[in-house]
Amino acid sequence: AMRNRAEVDATLQTAKLNPAELLPVVHCLSFGPQAGAGECCLLQLEPGLCAELEAGRSLVIRGEKDEQAVLCSKDKTYDMKIADTSNMLLFIPGCQTPEQMNVDQGSCNIIHSQIAGFSNNYWELRRCRPKLKKLRKLLMEDPYEGPDSQKDQTLTFSKYTTEDLLSLIQASEEEIVHQLQAIDACKIQGYWRILEFDYAMKLLNHVIQLIDAESWSLSKVPLRTCLEELGSLEPTEMIEHILLSYGRKYVDDGEVYFEMHEDKICRVLAQMLLQNAVKFNLSEFQQVWQQSVPEGMTTRLDQLKGLALVDKSSRPETIFLLKVEDLPEDNQERFNSLFSIREKWTEVDITPYIQDLCAEKQTVGTLLTKYARSSMQNGVKVYNSRRPIS
Repeated sequence: AMRNRAEVDATLQTAKLNPAELLPVVHCLSFGPQAGAGECCLLQLEPGLCAELEAGRSLVIRGEKDEQAVLCSKDKTYDMKIADTSNMLLFIPGCQTPEQMNVDQGSCNIIHSQIAGFSNNYWELRRCRPKLKKLRKLLMEDPYEGPDSQKDQTLTFSKYTTEDLLSLIQASEEEIVHQLQAIDACKIQGYWRILEFDYAMKLLNHVIQLIDAESWSLSKVPLRTCLEELGSLEPTEMIEHILLSYGRKYVDDGEVYFEMHEDKICRVLAQMLLQNAVKFNLSEFQQVWQQSVPEGMTTRLDQLKGLALVDKSSRPETIFLLKVEDLPEDNQERFNSLFSIREKWTEVDITPYIQDLCAEKQTVGTLLTKYARSSMQNGVKVYNSRRPIS
């Protein structure tokens, strides 16, 4: 039965509440026929995300069955965690807050409201790093070996369109697009592919040899001539892709030119030398490396951050390949992996291998404090594992 004013006043008296201190409007609540737990979910949004929805844009929940769900906006990724509440949360359609009520002190309204549902928890969002490691892994299932590859002619390779990647990768669209550029992926017949390393090197060598033969400046390589000269050897879109991967495109006087990236070319040529040896004598490597790069380019060890590691403790000093993209994505697993490769690290050495783990407003220092223990060794601060590494 619906309460009348006398019953409301009697209830206030029993609760020892003074009606003069309260708004004259009373909400009388009753459970509607469909009210049940689990029918509705609550999602707590920060103002920026709320504005996205209000502007008519969508938020997407991504993740396969065995993955922890994440929520993505156009350019950010959030972890979704259930937060329990001690108070039951009631859903009341058309419910008004005191600020929304235009109350005339003279009238004593009773509003009868039906509860449509209730919940004891809500989804809490925390900004997180996009989970992009899988992107490279998917594209590396079938790297592109060139137009003559048997596999590509039979069309049996793993095919991934932008749509496929959006449904498989736990990251926002902008983060995925940015990562595709970072790993030098290219679209071939509508599918995203990564060039197989040897094929990419073959293309890059064609370009470097042409630059050398024509005595061009490394900062002004003409696209048109490259395509004319090398078009008989490889598809023109592949020549252009390798120029885009290893150079910056610009237009001068109506012609398209590329300024070649010195650091990126030196880095990839070092990778080519290092991947054929387990360890390389450092001084010998530096000599061979400098000889292998185009004239006018200078090799420096800091071009190899996150790609190779120098072992200063061995006599003579050595260098070996250690690629950051081959390491685990999870923070603890990443540190376990690094400490199994080397027991003690200096901050300079470990930084390139953990930099990508830093979340928003997080520094390498805070990561090291959490996952490593520091000590002094010969006057240098070094970091080792907080837990025994099996």
